Amino acid sequence: MASITGRMANFMSRYLPALGRMGTKRQVKQFRDSKGAKGSEFLGRPVFLLDVVGRTSGAPRPVMLMLVRRGDDLLVTGSNGGNPETPNWYKNLAAAGQAQVEVGADRWAVTVRELDEGPERDECWDLLVAGYPDFATYQELTDRRLPVAVLERVAD
Repeated sequence: MASITGRMANFMSRYLPALGRMGTKRQVKQFRDSKGAKGSEFLGRPVFLLDVVGRTSGAPRPVMLMLVRRGDDLLVTGSNGGNPETPNWYKNLAAAGQAQVEVGADRWAVTVRELDEGPERDECWDLLVAGYPDFATYQELTDRRLPVAVLERVAD
């Protein structure tokens, strides 16, 4: 059953996307200015900063995402609040194949591995939903299968 917070996020991203972009910009600034001490939660759940290069602009594109871990890896899904289109940040991530992440005051490079089908994708999806249950609502609200990727830390 779809959650109220998931439905609200879907509505906001569908009908008030500029408000969401403005909130993200503010949260990114707060997170960076405080070295991850502030702006590190959303709805009481941890978030992290992803910096990925835009596939057409070549400029860095920061986005705050839910922090879901699997061991040393970070898991992400291109939910876009359950909207019909995959979010641009995810398209940029898939195209770049690499990015930078910030968790708290720590920053490191990652490579991207998209998961199509199979037990690993299912395991990662379950972890994503356990970390942020509204992802299940977003999946209910769209016909597309939400993409899942693993961000693997690049050795120093």
